Amino acid sequence: MTTLQSRRPARNTKGWGSRLSKQLPDLIPPIIAIAIFLALWQLFSWTPGATLPGPIQVVQDTWVLIFWPFYDRGGTDKGLFWQILASLQRVAISYTLAAIVGIGLGILIGTNKMMSKALDPIFQLLRTVPPLAWVPIALAALRQNEPAALFVIFITAIWPILINTAVGVKQIPTDYNNVAKVLQLNRKEYFFNILIPAALPYIFTGLRIAIGLAWLAIIAAEIVMSGIVGIGFFIWEAYQNNNVSEVILALIYIGVVGFLLDKAMGWIENRILPAEPK
Repeated sequence: MTTLQSRRPARNTKGWGSRLSKQLPDLIPPIIAIAIFLALWQLFSWTPGATLPGPIQVVQDTWVLIFWPFYDRGGTDKGLFWQILASLQRVAISYTLAAIVGIGLGILIGTNKMMSKALDPIFQLLRTVPPLAWVPIALAALRQNEPAALFVIFITAIWPILINTAVGVKQIPTDYNNVAKVLQLNRKEYFFNILIPAALPYIFTGLRIAIGLAWLAIIAAEIVMSGIVGIGFFIWEAYQNNNVSEVILALIYIGVVGFLLDKAMGWIENRILPAEPK
């Protein structure tokens, strides 16, 4: 082994330790807050008349689900990994469609004042309808649980993308448009060099809001749709069987997945958008 090779592990270890030490100030407060929350939760569960199990009881009741998330006994009897994966697949399909349609319509509305005035009242009306209200309409129209669930996610996620994109297009500085006229840019050049870069921060704001709404919508849709694999139906089935600990565990998993989805979208945004000057 050469001298250079022998030094690499130490350098890597030192670099990892340095990164960890830099992150500790950001990690310690949430760790302390979570520990306090768990302690208070456990104390309240010990009070007379408490109806919800504490964290210790939840772990004892659901240790099979925690340590064996990949089991598959057929039908809807699957581990939490497969339940969450099924929900994420539905979210991915509908969210992608919502992004494509929402960005396209947002650009169209943002660049056409007449269309904006005509469609804005309809959009403002539809965007206030909660996800659960769309479920019976989707089931009546599509007749099947799977496409109905996809539609509920789509119709919930599209509005923040559409509205933020339209606002971003309308907020393009006048100077940018004047430069485009001076340079005599054609529509394609204006679209890719002026419109998209200027509206991109607004588009990502809509995309980041929409990913959270899409995750909320699939849970709401799956809860009232029987016979499909998904974390929402898992919660409903656990509630029907009076397995409150399983419901609580699923809620924790939902929160963690939602947190990771938001962080992933933020990471993508930071990689694509130019860094703001400090």
